Amino acid sequence: MTATLAASLRCMTSPIHVLATGGTIDKVYALTGDLEIGPPAVTDLLEIAGTDLEVVVEPIIGKDSLHFSDADRATITARVAELGAAQVLITHGTDTMTYTAEHLIAHLDPDVARTVVLTGAMQPASMRDSDAAFNVGLALGALQSLSPGVYIAMSGRVFPAGAVTKDRARGRFVDRV
Repeated sequence: MTATLAASLRCMTSPIHVLATGGTIDKVYALTGDLEIGPPAVTDLLEIAGTDLEVVVEPIIGKDSLHFSDADRATITARVAELGAAQVLITHGTDTMTYTAEHLIAHLDPDVARTVVLTGAMQPASMRDSDAAFNVGLALGALQSLSPGVYIAMSGRVFPAGAVTKDRARGRFVDRV
């Protein structure tokens, strides 16, 4: 059996591990009328989707990514490394998602075959016009299809980490030029 086939079979039988870090995707309206980080929205999105994928959701960090520090990125990276999972989905705020993806590339062991996909939402999952469900679905499909590496799944596209930027004026992710 080739190493690629063995890795593919391992991915199909291993659960997908989701690290929910907060960000817009997890924001909900508080009684005060303010948006605050709620429980991981991905749990409800997966329930609505009716998928039979084996998924483990783990909340970590739980804040707006604008407030992430290098220590927060190190926490995410350390948790990905500890998991030993072949497939990791990270829900993340869109403002600094690219920084975290680049941190993962720089600090994860490149000899460990794992696929990591970061995704999020431009509007909270709790809002009717949110892109959250679309982005999570894209990320899950990408996670199962891509070769090992770190990627961002947003705006209907999958980008290798380090090759993407958030275009704030258009409200989408685009190729870094």
